[in-house]
Amino acid sequence: MVDDSRECPPNTEKYVIKAGDTLYELTQRFETTISALIGANPNIDPDNLQVGQEICIPLQERFPSCPEGNFYSIQPGDTLYKIAQRFNISVDDLQEANPRLDSQNLNVGEIICIPLATPPVECPESTVEYQIQAGDTFYEVAKRFGTTVEELQRLNPDVNPDALLIGQTICVPKA
Repeated sequence: MVDDSRECPPNTEKYVIKAGDTLYELTQRFETTISALIGANPNIDPDNLQVGQEICIPLQERFPSCPEGNFYSIQPGDTLYKIAQRFNISVDDLQEANPRLDSQNLNVGEIICIPLATPPVECPESTVEYQIQAGDTFYEVAKRFGTTVEELQRLNPDVNPDALLIGQTICVPKA
């Protein structure tokens, strides 16, 4: 049995692979598409599903491919500009990551991919680089590195602590 425990993004449900499951069979059972399944599970090998492996089944047909796994559910009042600002990325990058997204008709609850903004990070000598992992918050990172949320905010003034992205690099004090 594969221990592939993970959190599923919004508008998906967790499913455990059983003997005989194929992506095609899952698309029929859950009324979705293969591209939506792969978009919701970018790290699976579609030709080698493992019994016991946990995957996420999309509850919407058009689920974006998102290599970094940074999904966002559109909220009331959102615009592409507001979403891009929140995650410190350009509207162009957001549109490129979500080519099927109609910027004039955003649907509340629709899942989109937030691409990782990768401006070079230059950490001061008294710090080290740290890559954000799934589930990280400034509080958890501060606790792990024996510092404070305020110190992390001071060291990373361009980072929105309420919109951390998996794979994003921040500066943390050396131990």
